[in-house]
Amino acid sequence: MTSRNIVVVAASAGGVAVLQQVLPALPAELDAAVLNVVHTGPNPNTLPVTLAHGCSLPVRHPYPDEPIRRSVVYLAPPDRHLIVAHGRVQLTSDPKENFTRPAADPLFRSAAFGYGSGVVGVVLTGYLNDGAAGAAVIRSHGGFVIVQDPSDCVAPSMPMNALRAADADVVSPVDALGAHIVAAVNGSDR
Repeated sequence: MTSRNIVVVAASAGGVAVLQQVLPALPAELDAAVLNVVHTGPNPNTLPVTLAHGCSLPVRHPYPDEPIRRSVVYLAPPDRHLIVAHGRVQLTSDPKENFTRPAADPLFRSAAFGYGSGVVGVVLTGYLNDGAAGAAVIRSHGGFVIVQDPSDCVAPSMPMNALRAADADVVSPVDALGAHIVAAVNGSDR
């Protein structure tokens, strides 16, 4: 069995509602950190409080250079890319990618380069193609890719583009995404 301890998630239009279903399905003892990029505006927001409701894991914005801890849900803060390097969270003001900051592709790439087969990449509902190139990098480094079923999305572009770019291990409706993430983390997916 393969142990995967880094879960990276891309979400955009409709993604908050999906995460409100997925995050509560994750157990308090999840043996992985969950790092999320949700496309938001540049102003401070209450997304951590919104997503923490019903979730057994702590949900918060990370602080710069914070050590990554398992059983924690990290959310990219507004207008900052979230990346991982050397077991720590980094927040950058690097240029926008895919017309947005935060963007999922920088997070996905950094996780793939740093953790290889220990990564689970998840692409949820959203417009355009953020997460697609990153999902391909995760797959090329031996990671596991889960994509929300496009027919189950408010905005199917991100999942459809991820499916074109990467050979997804799982395509799932919302109600099963949490279980698939847990199985991938535990290595019981195959």
